Amino acid sequence: MPTAHIIGLGRSGITAARLLNQDRWQVSVSDIGQSEGLSDLKKELESEGISVALGTKFDLQALAVEGLNRPDRIVVSPGVSWQLPSLVAAREQGIEAMGEMELAWRYLNHCPWVGITGTNGKTTTTAITAAIFQAAGLQAPACGNIGDSASELALSGKTPDWVIAEVSSYQVESSSTLAPDIGVWTTLSPDHLERHGTLECYREIKALLLHRSQQRILNGGDDYLRNALMDRWPNAFWTSTQGNQALVQGKQSPMPMVYLENGWVMVEGQQMLPTKALRMRGEHNQQNLLMAVAVAHLAGIERDAIATAIANFPGVPHRLEHICTWRDIAFINDSKATNYEAAQTGLAAVEGPAILIAGGEAKDGNDADWLRTIQDQAATVLLIGTAASTFAQRLDNVGYTRYEIVETMDKALPRSIELAKSTQAKTVLLSPACASFDQYKNFEIRGDHFRQLCPTDA
Repeated sequence: MPTAHIIGLGRSGITAARLLNQDRWQVSVSDIGQSEGLSDLKKELESEGISVALGTKFDLQALAVEGLNRPDRIVVSPGVSWQLPSLVAAREQGIEAMGEMELAWRYLNHCPWVGITGTNGKTTTTAITAAIFQAAGLQAPACGNIGDSASELALSGKTPDWVIAEVSSYQVESSSTLAPDIGVWTTLSPDHLERHGTLECYREIKALLLHRSQQRILNGGDDYLRNALMDRWPNAFWTSTQGNQALVQGKQSPMPMVYLENGWVMVEGQQMLPTKALRMRGEHNQQNLLMAVAVAHLAGIERDAIATAIANFPGVPHRLEHICTWRDIAFINDSKATNYEAAQTGLAAVEGPAILIAGGEAKDGNDADWLRTIQDQAATVLLIGTAASTFAQRLDNVGYTRYEIVETMDKALPRSIELAKSTQAKTVLLSPACASFDQYKNFEIRGDHFRQLCPTDA
């Protein structure tokens, strides 16, 4: 019986373990945690025949101490670094290693896939794409960083018509054969550099997904993608919010396949649907819409299904999600804005002046555009999390002094209400520009906490 070891007992690790166990592998799992919840999960998995070691950092010697066999295969959850020294050592010893997304691909590669990657915009683009395919009557679940893990889809035993996968750089990095029928690249800006090191390394990891895709769609509104990657894939399909013009002036440049013109989404010169049909605000969401329409067009989906899906699309939780309007003040949850570019885009999209709640676990990146937008749009900034003092210093450096360090969400919401009334702000916006891990398990829990604290009385 072949043996497999799973690193990490997150959602994707659990389903990867069960998927391999179902396929008659001898499966073990390790996790550095030792919580009561993990102990309960250990009992549950071991009742299914899966060995679990808690409080254990992965390495081959540790597995032996736990009485676990040397694995033929190692599967890592997205949160586990591909460059973990013990994982690198295992690969050097010839043990097959892969990410959970790659594992799912090997069980589902008989189905056509859409793989959507990018620094920002990939969740919204994935959600819109899945909604369009489903409006066309297709079984096309969203998975990966949105919805179920890809392994959950494989574990279900169902055969979808399409797999619509949001694929992070972590998942691309650990997937050696994942090759979508349609690959989409939404944006590129510095992110996850604490893991990938340089922007160039991060870019080349993303590029692997597009390189292996049969057809490629790129966002012509992203300066980096347009100027740096146009020559790499001359047959790629491009989108543009700026009409049917050459994407780069003064040189041979492709014309966009899907674009905006006079308030319409156009596909190869034909009107598809009015831009206003999408209720989500901001030019960045128009870019996301164009990429989703481009995917649907390449997949042969009819205009009526596309128009119906967009008219009924409610938006994406935690991404400029309107929670309530209280006494003419809009409360908006943008917890998914975990880097400077996403936070700048979110703040620019809402009605100002805004009370901005920002902070968390800081990331590397260029904050210049974000700071300029704060100066233009924010009545006050309320700072939370471990990044609060650093952000305060950055705001001081650009001459912006209307900030307060409030430390936690529980303090930020009541204070935001007081300030919104006194400053006549139109919006209270949670858009952190940070990861959540200093105070929350993930950005979803952070956004849910914001939602719970929003006022409910009219």
